[in-house]
Amino acid sequence: MNLFKREMKANRKSLIIWSIGVVFMVAAGMGKYSSLEGTGQSMNALMADMPKSLQAIMGTGSLDLSTPIGYFGVLFLYLAVMAAIHAAMLGSNIIAKEERDKTVEFLLVKPVSRTRMITSKLIAALVNILIFNAVTFASSVGMVRKYAEGEDVTGDITLLMIGMFILQLIFLVIGTAIAAIYKNAKKATSLATGILLFLFILSIAIDLNEKLDGLKFLTPFKYYDAKLVLEEGGFEPLYLTLSALLLLGLTIVTYVFYRKRDMNV
Repeated sequence: MNLFKREMKANRKSLIIWSIGVVFMVAAGMGKYSSLEGTGQSMNALMADMPKSLQAIMGTGSLDLSTPIGYFGVLFLYLAVMAAIHAAMLGSNIIAKEERDKTVEFLLVKPVSRTRMITSKLIAALVNILIFNAVTFASSVGMVRKYAEGEDVTGDITLLMIGMFILQLIFLVIGTAIAAIYKNAKKATSLATGILLFLFILSIAIDLNEKLDGLKFLTPFKYYDAKLVLEEGGFEPLYLTLSALLLLGLTIVTYVFYRKRDMNV
């Protein structure tokens, strides 16, 4: 039994649907840029007149919305949320589905250790989010270049996609850790996505209230904010360190609890 191939096949349809969705989102988002640009209105002035709460929700900040890459920076927030939801659901499902679907007994009777099982599942999940990220990158470069009039945007989009990939990894292992710990396999995905939505809302609240700025270390959405990445031309070392610690810690939690748990067969 090749568990990796089994997981890739099981998640193939879902990956295709999510990939089509992200391509449509990029195309629709950049199409909106084209229509706004055609009106002759200043998008920066338009956004400046909007309430601060709406600016925070849209993630405009200090981005120059008159440029394709600046406008894409706003769109990136929602691409990142979409990628994070996919990763969190994938992580929790790939661990919990055996108990949920009553197939865990089939796996346990095979001459495969739990460590090898979880490793195969994690590798399959990693390949899935890599493909999702690659589809997002290719569609983003293609659409932004269309409106960039020869300006090189590949470097900026590459940085954003690297940030999104790290974000995907974080929510992937949040999902796997919850599924490994939580005894109710059917509710693991709901809990993982609930945590994700809470962290996203927290990132919006931080933008709305400067007094909450100290909480930015609690939400990975602030680590790879498009405004920060595009303005700095890279990533904050502190955020990269926090990301590495989260990835390491949650991966260890996944292995330790999955190896110890009593399976519901």
